[in-house]
Amino acid sequence: MSPTPVTLQGAGVTIAADRRGDPADPSVLLLHGGGQTRHSWVGTAETLAGHGWCTYSLDARGHGDSGWSERGRYSLGDFAADLVSVVDQLPDTPAIVGASLGGLASILAIGRDRPRLARGLVLVDIVPAMEKEGTDRIGAFMTANMNSGFASLEEAALAVAAYNPHRSRPPSTEGLRKNLRERDGRWFWHWDPEFIRGAFGDMPSEVRDTALLMECAKTIEVPILVVRGRMSDVITEQAARDFVTTVPNASFSDVAEAAHMVAGDRNDAFTREVSEFLDGLG
Repeated sequence: MSPTPVTLQGAGVTIAADRRGDPADPSVLLLHGGGQTRHSWVGTAETLAGHGWCTYSLDARGHGDSGWSERGRYSLGDFAADLVSVVDQLPDTPAIVGASLGGLASILAIGRDRPRLARGLVLVDIVPAMEKEGTDRIGAFMTANMNSGFASLEEAALAVAAYNPHRSRPPSTEGLRKNLRERDGRWFWHWDPEFIRGAFGDMPSEVRDTALLMECAKTIEVPILVVRGRMSDVITEQAARDFVTTVPNASFSDVAEAAHMVAGDRNDAFTREVSEFLDGLG
């Protein structure tokens, strides 16, 4: 299924998106994690569109083909504001599927900024109580070649394989072209380096305010599904269970043989969980 490119307006930046399915069908927004792009959702978006949903896979600000903030605004509140702006341009109230950064931005947007923003929320391997070891590992991976880039796509593929040793390497490096851009003979991740300061550096960001995010989550009245990768080092099983015990309308699913990037590790199993949850929204 070929996507239809869509340009939406965020809070001061343009947001690039791929739409799949009939625009008259109920909407689902797919929000990637930090350092990823909308292309991480291809399998899930195609399946959901085939099941009667209109999917919008978004590039977050500073990522992929979306606009970069001229003032380096990459706090969680900025991502949440983009989400509110995008939803205002849709024909209906969407369900939201948010991985990592996308999930935290959704919690903030629904719990603090717009209570009726979504009809349901899927949090992909994320809750406010994160493991420092796991988030530090993500930060180390993202910053390792941030300024120097890679000599080739093969070198980038080796770095990805070292970060995800549990995952089989794809037979080709061509898929990486969607996440990197060539400049002066080297390949660089296609996101704004200033984003790192907000996510892992010294800029203020609600992403590290666990208490605030939990308070926001507890106010969300729509159904929530937490889909955790069983091998995740970012959230523990206990953290996921504590979240669903504390947050009304929340449930929890564990996907075997998957780590933090659940949709990439076990796309069929992940998409099945999401599809069943969405079908239950009515």
